[in-house]
Amino acid sequence: MALPHNVGMTTRLPLACACLALWLSACAGTPATPPAGDAVTFIVVRHAEKAADDPRDPTLNDAGQARAQRLVALLRDEALVAIYATQYRRTRQTATPLATARRLAVTGYDAARSADDFAAALREAHRSGTVLVVGHSNTVPGIVAALCGCTTEAMPESEYDRISRVRIGNDGRRTLHIERGAP
Repeated sequence: MALPHNVGMTTRLPLACACLALWLSACAGTPATPPAGDAVTFIVVRHAEKAADDPRDPTLNDAGQARAQRLVALLRDEALVAIYATQYRRTRQTATPLATARRLAVTGYDAARSADDFAAALREAHRSGTVLVVGHSNTVPGIVAALCGCTTEAMPESEYDRISRVRIGNDGRRTLHIERGAP
């Protein structure tokens, strides 16, 4: 007994295959969209208050040590993946309590390195998570400006409480949020 020939099926199947092939070829050239969570935040702070013990490489005074401890509490909910500090004791001492609490190493960077070069290296090395950078009053504004592609105000020698957050989204969009008065 011969099976009935379904004319509608024989004309629809090649059409469906052609549409599927066209759709697959269009998708092959489309880059995958990164997950919504793929963004990086750079938190840039100045070292805490310094002592008068060594004019070339001072340590932190009592107020500075207290500020470094408050930084641990302030950033407790951040998904930190790296911490950077210059070669000077005051920046390392600002970063160390947080690094110890998070079991992260403090990565050194040269304070004399150009802000543009350092920011480019940071962006290349970190595509997600949160990165803390501890710098100096004369380097923090340049690093922030280079990370966000914006202008920032100078930092007076007396300012220790500015926290700059630069978020770079998976779409490349950069936003800057500045907090003062903490930690």
